Amino acid sequence: MATVIIPARYDSIRLPGKPLIKINGVSMINRVASRCLKSKADRVIVVTDDLRILEECEKIEGLECVMSDKDIKTGSDRVAKVAKFIKDDVIINVQGDEPFIDPKLVDNLIEVLTNEKDLDMVTACCEVSLEEVDNPNVVKVVTDNEGYALYFSRQLIPFVRDDAKSIKYKKHIGVYGFRRDFLFKFTEMCEGELERLEKLEQLRVLENGGKIKVILTNYKPFSVDTMEDAIKAEEIAKEIDNG
Repeated sequence: MATVIIPARYDSIRLPGKPLIKINGVSMINRVASRCLKSKADRVIVVTDDLRILEECEKIEGLECVMSDKDIKTGSDRVAKVAKFIKDDVIINVQGDEPFIDPKLVDNLIEVLTNEKDLDMVTACCEVSLEEVDNPNVVKVVTDNEGYALYFSRQLIPFVRDDAKSIKYKKHIGVYGFRRDFLFKFTEMCEGELERLEKLEQLRVLENGGKIKVILTNYKPFSVDTMEDAIKAEEIAKEIDNG
């Protein structure tokens, strides 16, 4: 019915070997996969380009892991390569650098796609702190009255002309739920101008006239992109692991 696929590439410009970095003694990919295994998904699969990550994943009970080509361009393309061999209609793409991903969020994405049969794609957002809103690494999203994405941007959106205190900005969380057939259509779409400028692949869907449902969650994402992030993740993990 639903499969979680986690793309885990070894090479990272800012943090090489990121999936294998230890966070309070546990590898990043182990933390991500273990939390996804607590969701309602029928299967959890890691797709990687490195044997070291494959060997790490083989230690995790209930987790599947497959190899892919190093030259695959994006995480979504890597996910689609695996989805071709899966019969489940719902595919959840969870980033391999979200060590504290909430299993309930994964469940919510699955439920939305299961209940709304005409929906092709769903993602998530949370309220963003004022300290983060101007950070271009924090992607913001605005939605219409029915919760569909109008735009994603690294810039602050919407621009508030008069009373900025009255607005609650929304931070996009990089986890995606796809209808299986739509995932293949998505990866076949050409890169659009907005995607090229913002470096946000989800804009490809909007540029091609598609719709993305955005659910609001209380989960506050924490992705690890730098060594500074890894150090902070270590502190968070110690608090979580020690109860």
